[in-house]
Amino acid sequence: MGNRAKTRKNRNIDPVARERTGIEGVEGLLRKAAIQQPERAKLLFVCIGTDCSTGDSFGPWVGTLLKEAGWPHIAGTLEHPCDANRYEALIGDIPPSLTVIAIDACLGKKDATPGYMIAEGPLFPAQAVGKRLPPIGDYSIAGIVAPHSVKPYWAIQHASLYEVMGMARSVADTINRVWPEA
Repeated sequence: MGNRAKTRKNRNIDPVARERTGIEGVEGLLRKAAIQQPERAKLLFVCIGTDCSTGDSFGPWVGTLLKEAGWPHIAGTLEHPCDANRYEALIGDIPPSLTVIAIDACLGKKDATPGYMIAEGPLFPAQAVGKRLPPIGDYSIAGIVAPHSVKPYWAIQHASLYEVMGMARSVADTINRVWPEA
């Protein structure tokens, strides 16, 4: 058993059970989160990614839309991305009293409809491109922006901006619907 755990750690396998879903599943996850934390002021959205890559802009697009809608706690927008260079500094100052919902792009099986990977538990940013960043989030949503590829940077860079923006809009609209303003 000790060797098995060691092998898993070396392969960088995500220990959180994730579900592939459409926007309805994202809404279901967010409704669970809203039951646990109904107050907008006690939520933090960590929207991971960069404005310099089409596919990886999914998180910052969501963050920008939420900021424009008046959400009080957002880390990661198009103007101020939560990218690999700023990630650890941004998450290091998160108060433990906030419920964190992590949002990022990912690679996966692409089909005709937008897809998301959701979980009650943390997101492990940058795994698809082989980076090791600390996990983040009480809940996590990853937008599948492109198919897995032997060239992950190329795949995420060449995702459809139209699709990425549409997916980001759907997630932001769902968040606003689940936690309506008081």
